[in-house]
Amino acid sequence: MTHVVGVDAGGTSTRAIAVDASGVVLGAGRAGGANPNSHPPPEAAARIASAITEALGGLDPAATAACVVGMAGVSKLSDPAIAEIFETAWKDLGISPVRTVPDAEVAYASATSAPDGSVLVAGTGSIAGRVRGRRMVSTTGGYGWLLGDEGSAYWLGREAIRSTLDVLSLGGEPGPLARAVLAEALGPSAVDSVDSVDSGDWAGLWRALITSANAEAPIRLARFAPLVSEADRAGDPAADGITTRAAAHLVTNVMAARDPGETTPIVLVGSVLSPEGPVGAKVRAGLAGLEALTSTDGVLGAAWLAAVDAYGEGAPRPVSAAENTKNAP
Repeated sequence: MTHVVGVDAGGTSTRAIAVDASGVVLGAGRAGGANPNSHPPPEAAARIASAITEALGGLDPAATAACVVGMAGVSKLSDPAIAEIFETAWKDLGISPVRTVPDAEVAYASATSAPDGSVLVAGTGSIAGRVRGRRMVSTTGGYGWLLGDEGSAYWLGREAIRSTLDVLSLGGEPGPLARAVLAEALGPSAVDSVDSVDSGDWAGLWRALITSANAEAPIRLARFAPLVSEADRAGDPAADGITTRAAAHLVTNVMAARDPGETTPIVLVGSVLSPEGPVGAKVRAGLAGLEALTSTDGVLGAAWLAAVDAYGEGAPRPVSAAENTKNAP
């Protein structure tokens, strides 16, 4: 009896599942983040190995017919020295072959079996990709916080800070978004200051907010993104403007990754694109008339890609890692 292994290795967590030829999940494992751009590569490799080991449980690693690892930051493996670290981890595990792909590819495969389409990712960062033969052959965006990541959580957080600074410098009336940003960045007393002084005296808050935003790693601005969504739901025009621009950026990027008139699926991935969030809703409205699907579990996509590698196109798709693991022998 053989099995395959699928891994979804992100910046904050890593998950692995072992699946048999019938699609039953035999075991699951979890570890910390394993993006080699944000974690030391030896640590990232060790975490992936730990999650795979836990997923295999008592299964024979040598009976692994295929393994697909969807990895955020996979481009780091273009460095031969870094790639060797991961190759050593696979050898120590005793599994072969291992195919490492971008996390967007496993997210795409988790939502559709269509070989061709597009994928749009908007979490902390953002990227759109053209998928052909289940492989991402070109991308739009994805340049990182300094050069792009339009519509991402980082971008939303940055725009929230900028919007609040504009209110403070121009003497506007702080709305729900500005108040939430000040409370998050400077503490509740900052909101009290807004209410207790004239608009002309907000220069101190303006300087303090700039100082606070620049004192942390830029990517930390992503923590302000949920405040934008909450303020949008509360009817704040500033927040509505930010989420509308975010959605427009994202729709533009994913459409740039498609041929004119293309009707293949578009898979939406990431917290910013949740159907319940305002950006996700506006992106879906912008893609009206196209098949827009939501990826919810990249590890299932990784396992199915491994199953296709091992057993061919007829390999069944795992439905739910949690449910199948409960029923596994």
